[in-house]
Amino acid sequence: MIPNIGKFASKFGCMNLSHFPSKYLENAVEELAKLPGIGKKTALRLALHLLNQPQENVTLFGTAMIDMRSKTRYCKSCHNISDSETCEICASPRRDHSIVCVVESVRDVMSIENTGIFTGVYHVLGGIISPMEGIGPSDLNIESLINKIEEGNVKEVILALSTTMEGETTNFYIFRKIKKFPIAITTIARGVGFGDELEYTDEITLSRSIKNRIPFDNGSNE
Repeated sequence: MIPNIGKFASKFGCMNLSHFPSKYLENAVEELAKLPGIGKKTALRLALHLLNQPQENVTLFGTAMIDMRSKTRYCKSCHNISDSETCEICASPRRDHSIVCVVESVRDVMSIENTGIFTGVYHVLGGIISPMEGIGPSDLNIESLINKIEEGNVKEVILALSTTMEGETTNFYIFRKIKKFPIAITTIARGVGFGDELEYTDEITLSRSIKNRIPFDNGSNE
């Protein structure tokens, strides 16, 4: 370990970050700064922290990151992340496979699972329709959702997307695509306010919104 690393980090934090005493340190800072919400100064603190850790700890950290990227798979049924071809939720006989909760991302699956109230399965779209970001319906896992419904085992689809303008647009697009099927189409109750994202909603509010879900109302959009 490097002695007095705390003093070095404090001193270096005040220095011009275009000058590094080591190319290896600079490379580490550059890579860490690519993470969301991480600026150059925070990246420097993280890099110096890792530099001061025992070699085996840093090796474990690096191996975990590499394994996550190279070995994590996506469930062939719902597109949730998994260690195998089918995720634990889809493979579980205790889940109600006739109820499919449509969500934007894996983070939303984790948020809903943390409530402990939902016993159905999921379908992860991998995003929402956003013309500003160049994301259209063909970029999302919508066709596989329709294929799943066409198999005839689905009785209810819960549209649980973020209540943002993009989320509502995606909800309506999916509704128009699946309304011809003899299934119930519901949406989470308005305990989740307009403009909110599921991952930032507290568990009690989210669980109530799912439990008290209501029929999807496309209102004046018809």
